[in-house]
Parts: sequence; C-alpha cells; structure tokens
Amino acid sequence: MVMLDYRDARPIYSQIVDGYKEQITAGILENGEQLPSIRELASQLAINPNTIQRAYRELEAGGWIASVAGKGCFVCGAPQRSSQEMTDLLETFDKTAAALLSLGVTSAQLVERIKQGGN
Repeated sequence: MVMLDYRDARPIYSQIVDGYKEQITAGILENGEQLPSIRELASQLAINPNTIQRAYRELEAGGWIASVAGKGCFVCGAPQRSSQEMTDLLETFDKTAAALLSLGVTSAQLVERIKQGGN
C-alpha cells in the first residue's frame, strides 16, 4: 500500500502517483497485478475518492496502469522512456547538480542522495 506523508509539500494525489511508480519500478507490484479499487484505497488512506481517481488517471495517462471497465485497474509496468527523454532528464540533472555544487553541496552528498533514491 502507498504511504502518505502529510508534512510533504506535494499534493496527496502526487504522493500516491509517485508511490505506485516506485513500487512498480522496484518490482513490488508486477505486471498484471490488480490495484485496490478507488473506494477501497480511499477508505484505507482515509481520503477523498476523487484524489485516488485523479492519481489513477495520471498513472493511466503515463502508461503505468490500465483500467478495465467493470474489473478495476491493473499494473502495466514501467513505460519505456525515449532516448530523447533520457537525454533531457540527464541535462536537467547536470544543471541541478552544478547549481547544488555551487551552493556548497559536496559531490559525496550528491552521491549519497542518489544512492538513497532522492529521499
């Protein structure tokens, strides 16, 4: 199940999206595995079902899950990234890393942060 951090600045739906992406990427959720229904997850997390619906809609638009009418939502796996998207992300990373280094963050701190997965 996805864990929420109410002290996190990100919206709740975004935390749900990121949580499922992490679980799918890590192999915790496998292709074809069914996700909890919107109502079930909303009840477990004690949040509005519209929030879950928004998260599921975003995951589906990104190719992470697929919904089957009358059956529910199922994991599709991590979508394939284009080489251009990877290049763009690495450029963004390079710029961000350079900015952090100029602010006094050490390369060892950056490496440790990467090893922790950004947490």
